[in-house]
Amino acid sequence: MKDINFLVSKGVDVKSSLDLFGNIETYNDTLGEFIVSAPEKLKKLEEYKNNKDMGNYAIYVHSLKSDSKYFGFNDLANIALDQEEKSKVGDVFYIQQNFPLLQDAVGKAINIANEYLNDTVVVEEEKGITPGSGEVYSTPTILVVDDSNIIRNFVKRIFADKFGVGTAKNGQEAIDIIHSNMDNDNITAILLDLNMPGVDGFAVLDYMKDNDLFKKIPVSIISGDSSRSTIDKAFTYKIVDMLGKPFNENDVKTILEKTMLYKEMQ
Repeated sequence: MKDINFLVSKGVDVKSSLDLFGNIETYNDTLGEFIVSAPEKLKKLEEYKNNKDMGNYAIYVHSLKSDSKYFGFNDLANIALDQEEKSKVGDVFYIQQNFPLLQDAVGKAINIANEYLNDTVVVEEEKGITPGSGEVYSTPTILVVDDSNIIRNFVKRIFADKFGVGTAKNGQEAIDIIHSNMDNDNITAILLDLNMPGVDGFAVLDYMKDNDLFKKIPVSIISGDSSRSTIDKAFTYKIVDMLGKPFNENDVKTILEKTMLYKEMQ
C-alpha cells in the first residue's frame, strides 16, 4: 500500500515523523524495525510488571514511548508516557491495572504499520558490533550507543556515506568497545544515550572519566530524559553537548559536527 493518506486517516502524525526521518522513503525503510521491536519491548515490560520491577519497567516503557513518537503513533506514545510516569513513582497497582491498554495500543499501531507496508516487512540487519565483542576499529568510526535499534540505524543511515558508524546497545557494550580501542584513535566521537537498561550511559561516562578519555574521545549526549537533574548531572562530566529526543536529521548532523570539532581543537 504505502499510501501516506492511509496513515493520516488512522491518526498517525506523519508530519512530525518526516521532520525526524527527512523523507517518506527513510520512514518506510525504518518502520519495519518498529514492527519487530515493539512486541519485544512489550514482552520485556510484561516480565518487569510481573516481577514488580518498576525501575526497568520505566526504562523500557520510555524507550517504547520514544519509538512510538518517532513514527507518529501518538496515542501509543501518550499511554506509554502515562505508564512511564506511574512506574517512576513505583505505582505497581496502576501499571498492572492499565497494562492491557498498552498491549492494545501496541497491537493497533503494529496493525496500522503492517497494513501500510502491505504486510511486507524488511528489517535491516545490524552490522559491525557483536554484543560484548569489544570490536577494534581499523578506520575512523563514530560510536552510537542507544538501546533503540531505530535510533542506531537512523544515525547509521545519516552518516553511512561519510563515516564508519559503530553501534552499542547498552553501556556495557560501549565500555567493551572503548576499552578495545584504547590504543588507537579510531573512535572519533560518541553519541551516547543515558537511559538504558542494565549498564546505563552514566556508567560509560564514569569509565571515560576514570580513564581520562574525554579529550581523546569527545562525547555528546542524545537522550529523551530532559529533566533538570539529568542535564545537570550530565554536564558534571566533560561532555561536548546534549541533544534531547526527539530530534531530526539536521539536529544529529549539527551535534556530531560540534563533537568532532572539539577533538580537532585539542
